[in-house]
Amino acid sequence: MQPRSLSTRLLVSVSFLLILFFGVTILALDFVFQDLSRRAIQDRLEVQVVALLSASEEDSSGGLRPDQLAEPRFDNPGSGLYGEILRSDGRPSWRSKSLTGTGIEFPHVQVGERRFGELQRADGTTVLSFSMGIEWQFRNRVTRSFVYSVAESLEPYYANLSRLRGRMFGWFGALAVIVLGALAVLLRRLLSPLRRVEREIESIEAGVLTELGGGYPRELLGITTNLNALLRSERERLARYRNTLGNLAHSFKTPLAVMRNLLSTQSGRELTVVRQLDEQVGRMDDIVKYQLRRAAAAGGSGLGSAPVDVRDALEALRGALLKVYVDRGITCELSVAEGATFTGDREDLTEIAGNLLDNAFKWTRTTVRITADRVVSPAARRDGLRIVIEDDGPGIPLDSRARVLERGARLDERVAGQGIGLSVVRELVNLNGGIIDIDESALGGARIEVKIAPV
Repeated sequence: MQPRSLSTRLLVSVSFLLILFFGVTILALDFVFQDLSRRAIQDRLEVQVVALLSASEEDSSGGLRPDQLAEPRFDNPGSGLYGEILRSDGRPSWRSKSLTGTGIEFPHVQVGERRFGELQRADGTTVLSFSMGIEWQFRNRVTRSFVYSVAESLEPYYANLSRLRGRMFGWFGALAVIVLGALAVLLRRLLSPLRRVEREIESIEAGVLTELGGGYPRELLGITTNLNALLRSERERLARYRNTLGNLAHSFKTPLAVMRNLLSTQSGRELTVVRQLDEQVGRMDDIVKYQLRRAAAAGGSGLGSAPVDVRDALEALRGALLKVYVDRGITCELSVAEGATFTGDREDLTEIAGNLLDNAFKWTRTTVRITADRVVSPAARRDGLRIVIEDDGPGIPLDSRARVLERGARLDERVAGQGIGLSVVRELVNLNGGIIDIDESALGGARIEVKIAPV
């Protein structure tokens, strides 16, 4: 899985925070709106009760009824505003026409008691009611208790609440999109130095640059400065290592050659000693050659070097070996996938493919086949490489396949060589993060596959 960028992580984190913040804000505003709206309805109901009290007149039956209604909705059935005056015995003294068919039953409260509550209409809708108990002294000095009750439908309240919630979600959603968009633009600008570091490191890996440029922000200056110092130190260390090892190996070659020449001129009496010394000198010469070939190889991921075109390198090796073995009439087939490259040092690729091809040409009868293709991974920045070299020779026995990769190992002493080629191949393949596999070829001989993983 491709790792997420810092921008994506920041945007996702901020999105969660915005959702949390806006969610809490919406809940708080919703609570405030509900509280204020219900208080406003309660205030209106109290005003309606006071208006009914002010308009109440005594009737002939000893009850009360409003003379003139200031609110015409009381006289309109289903208007949403309802009123009632109850006697102390529970009988209605007055009921508004709007109560017709609603099924609303107001509660009976004591004198001086004030009660708010929700009641259900016959159709299941909810109303908010207010009831207040009073004592009324008639003209004849008789005092009776009454309950004044009014109610208002909550349907407009719920409709307004629904509209407010929809608008809040719309407003806060649009605000969140604007904030995230602005933050994305800001992050792109703020993180541009990091993207520049990434581009310059890719250029260093490709061999276009040798170190990072300047002009970075203060927060990144320590990283870029230390990374440049590390790159310079690594290049200098590798150069010293290769030069020192190469000089050491070359300094041994001349004395060894002189010793071999001297040994070859000795008389027969000293033949046994000469053979022993010659054997030891030969071993020393093999070690020197092995170290020389290691010194020529860089290994690793090829930091600071451009990707190597595999087709050009293999074409050059094939052409050179066909000239060397021209008298044997060997056919060498080459198939390279389009865009196949080697991420590493060109000398490494030459050593790996050169040693394997040289062995194939030595052992083949008539045909050598070379196949190279890309190894692709979605999570990697660069493709890997797979090289398969086959021949129609005698092949490599199963029990000898691990041994031939060891230094100095040779299957047939009659074939020229020091037995160090495949050990160098194994070491270079390991240094470049790859694996080597030996199998039987469809041509009848050996099949050696080298696979360099993507990076």
